[in-house]
Amino acid sequence: MNIDLSLPRIFVVKSPFLSEQMTHSDEFEESEQAAVQRSNSFQIATNLLLSFKYAGQGVGYAFRTQRNFRIHVIIGAIALSLSLYFKLSAVACSIISLTIALVLVLELLNTALEAVVDLTVGREFHQLAKIAKDCAAGAVLIAAIAALLIAVVLLLPHILATFTYSALR
Repeated sequence: MNIDLSLPRIFVVKSPFLSEQMTHSDEFEESEQAAVQRSNSFQIATNLLLSFKYAGQGVGYAFRTQRNFRIHVIIGAIALSLSLYFKLSAVACSIISLTIALVLVLELLNTALEAVVDLTVGREFHQLAKIAKDCAAGAVLIAAIAALLIAVVLLLPHILATFTYSALR
């Protein structure tokens, strides 16, 4: 049994320019061979394991290609390690974990948005593309600042107590 999971022709991208992006089914014909050669980005996960695989590929892509994502992962690992070292409460560890996750999620969304904007406008400058990218980066920045403030509030007293205790000995 061969089930056609391709998108309706109305969703086929024809041009990188926003004004010419979508086509109607009567305006666009695609051969069977071209449909087979279509990028994997149009494939639908047929089971849950494939969904996890694709999600993992997205996280892996961000880790390999996005310097800021790697920085956030490293800082997040340090914050979690300090939380465990200082034996913070479960609530404090959860708050730190959630803020780290928020920053990483926003960084992934920022990466995805940048890819879509680049796909749409190509190599041309467009003011709306700049606004979209800058706003997404700003969302990551705000979340990162909030995560840093939360980590400082929860971890700094323990760090200062450790240094003070060490200095008094």
